[in-house]
Amino acid sequence: MSEQPAADADLRAPDGAEEARRLLVEGEIDVEGRMLDASNVTLFGTIRSGVLTAECVYKPVAGERPLWDFPDGTLAGREVSAALVSEATGWDVVPPTVLREGPFGPGMVQLWIDGDESVDLAAFVRTDHPGLRRMAVFDAVVNNADRKGGHIIPTVEGHVYGVDHGICFSPDPKLRTLLWRWAGKPLPVAALEVLGRLADELRGDLGEQLHEHLTRREVRATQQRVAELLRTQLHPEPSGEWPALPWPPF
Repeated sequence: MSEQPAADADLRAPDGAEEARRLLVEGEIDVEGRMLDASNVTLFGTIRSGVLTAECVYKPVAGERPLWDFPDGTLAGREVSAALVSEATGWDVVPPTVLREGPFGPGMVQLWIDGDESVDLAAFVRTDHPGLRRMAVFDAVVNNADRKGGHIIPTVEGHVYGVDHGICFSPDPKLRTLLWRWAGKPLPVAALEVLGRLADELRGDLGEQLHEHLTRREVRATQQRVAELLRTQLHPEPSGEWPALPWPPF
């Protein structure tokens, strides 16, 4: 006998990252609309599996805009790679994210995060919020070339998420962010401890997982960026070889 669909009254949001990932992998996606301000095709909808349901973002590979400095068709894999690094740090910078087949072909599917609408992002990004400082370290690791204010989502619970990591992991220095507040300052001891563990994981299972989405040169460059952060024990500063700020900033 086939399983009967759950009644709407029985539906619930996933409890924790593990349930969220299972829902993202197994759930049926119902696309409801498109985010027109995104440079690549970014679709919004709901995803449902059994009693679990949530809102999600779906970015099909077929909708990626070609870029001169990133290989075609690789942005979804870079988003997943950023989520893998985020998970390894334990900082949960990136919402649960998977690569899977969707209504318009393979693509990235990510749990939608509701931001705190009372937060003034322009003021928030200039604060010393610890979640922003962790994000600044994370961006240095993944070489984020596009940390705009709109890619930062503070929640009512106080956590800070980051989204839109399609142009990360270039082997060339491309860090471009609004989060230069700590440039040149010593890294927190807790961040150095995380980076030390991350260095080990990049030489092991995490490195192998990243190889499914990135080139060997890109994974090696990620290892080198972590090693440099551990060597200097400082937040990086703008290189001068690449625009330091994203445009538009929000």
